Amino acid sequence: MIGTFVNVATILTGSAVGSIIKKGIKEEYKDCLFTAMGLAATGLGINAVVSNMPKSNYPVLFIVALALGSLIGTIIDIDKGFNSLVDHFSGKGRLAEGMSTGILLFCIGTLSILGPINSALHNDHTYLFTNATLDLVTSCVLASAYGFGIAACAAVLLVWQGSIYALALLLGNFMGADMMTELSIVGGFLIASSGISILGIKKIKTLNMLPCLLVPVIFCAVMQILG
Repeated sequence: MIGTFVNVATILTGSAVGSIIKKGIKEEYKDCLFTAMGLAATGLGINAVVSNMPKSNYPVLFIVALALGSLIGTIIDIDKGFNSLVDHFSGKGRLAEGMSTGILLFCIGTLSILGPINSALHNDHTYLFTNATLDLVTSCVLASAYGFGIAACAAVLLVWQGSIYALALLLGNFMGADMMTELSIVGGFLIASSGISILGIKKIKTLNMLPCLLVPVIFCAVMQILG
C-alpha cells in the first residue's frame, strides 16, 4: 500500500499548491485552465481507448458496457446525488464538476488500476509511483481552477486503490489481462466524456456512467469461470 499512500500524498500536495496559485489567477486565466483540463482529459481518454482496443478479445463488449452501465447509472442518478453532496458541504459552484473529473483522472486510468495489483502480487510500486507523479501535476492544475476541494479526491483514491489491492491479494491472478484491457477501454471513454463536458461540447453526466465499469469485470469473471 506504500505506493497508494504516496499517491494520496501527491494529490493533497498538488491540491494545496494549486489552491494557493488560484488566489492570484484572473478569471480569464481560469477559463484557460478549464479548457486545458478539458483537452487533457479528452486526449487521455482517447489514448486509453485507442491503445487498448487492438488488444481486446471482445470488441463489442465496450458498447454493451457503455449502454447498460449508463442506463443503470441514469436510473440511480449518481450524478445528482454526488452534486447534492458536494453542494451541501461547499456551496453552489463548479467544484462538483472538478471533483468528478478528478476522480476519473486519478482513479480510472490504467496505472491506477494495474498499480495496486502489481503492488499486491509482486511488491512492485513502479506504476503507482509513476501515477503519483502525474497526479501531482493534475491535482495542482485542477485545484488552481476549482479550489482546494479537489483534495477530497484523495480519499476516493485511497478507497479505490485500497479495494483493488485487497481484491488482488484475495483473488490472486484471477484479475487477468482481458479484464484489465476491457476496463481500460471503458475507462478511457469515461475520461474522454468528462473532457467533452468540460469543453462545453456536450453536457455529459459522466458519473452516471460509472456502472459501465462493472460490466467488463462481471463479464470477464464469468468467462474465466466458464473457461
